[in-house]
Amino acid sequence: MAQAREWEFAGVRGAVAARIWAADDPRYVAVLAHGYGEHLGRYGHVADALVRHGATVCGPDHMGHGRSAGERVLVEDYEDVVADLHTVVEAARDDRPDLPIVLIGHSMGGMIAARYAQAHGDVLTALVLSGPVLGRWRTVDELLPLDEMPDEPIDTATLSRDPSVGAAYTADPLVWHGPFKKATVRALDACLRRVDETGTLGALPTLWVHGADDRLVPLDGTRIGIDRVRGADLTEVIYPGARHEVFNETNRDEVLGDVTAFIDRVLERAASSA
Repeated sequence: MAQAREWEFAGVRGAVAARIWAADDPRYVAVLAHGYGEHLGRYGHVADALVRHGATVCGPDHMGHGRSAGERVLVEDYEDVVADLHTVVEAARDDRPDLPIVLIGHSMGGMIAARYAQAHGDVLTALVLSGPVLGRWRTVDELLPLDEMPDEPIDTATLSRDPSVGAAYTADPLVWHGPFKKATVRALDACLRRVDETGTLGALPTLWVHGADDRLVPLDGTRIGIDRVRGADLTEVIYPGARHEVFNETNRDEVLGDVTAFIDRVLERAASSA
């Protein structure tokens, strides 16, 4: 298993904890953006697969998440999260300016990654969106009109068909197990609208992977958003029976294989056109 090195930087709203899994002779940099309520420490197996594939992997715990500073899961403006992510990307570019950068975002991190690509797509070689919160998310639609946020724990069976995933999620002290913050719900709604209104991803090669049985971020709502941002080079893979966390699903090896095969195709095409 690849070993992570932790570092910290001054983010927009406080200290941001970040990790890097370094490859000996990397072919590219993979930047990870995690989902709501979780942290990058849950992505060690993803980083390990990417390091073995030839990547140096890095990413932050978003503000208010994991080991980063801030009130838990409070995000008042997702442009701040995008700015923190850009700091990580720029650090990677400063360290290895010769390497292409692939951005991989899951769930809320998929929304952040899509927004990042709209704002800074010129620094990316490829984008991977896993179960991204885009288009219409019923969680936001249901919570936005409420004055008080309900404290209803997530049904961990919706994460994966592998029950050990839900058990680990429940036992993880760095995972948020409480209710949404109203300001975060408003910020999610604003970011979803901003992504919709900003336009397509242009020529950026993009892979969208999603579980067909995703009950946390249902496929139909995400497809609305994908149709609004899709550019000229979109690859779509929907996994029958898979739930929300496709990187943690019972067919995780297939999913990670599809991701690395997509990256290979993009890198080979970029090299041949250089």
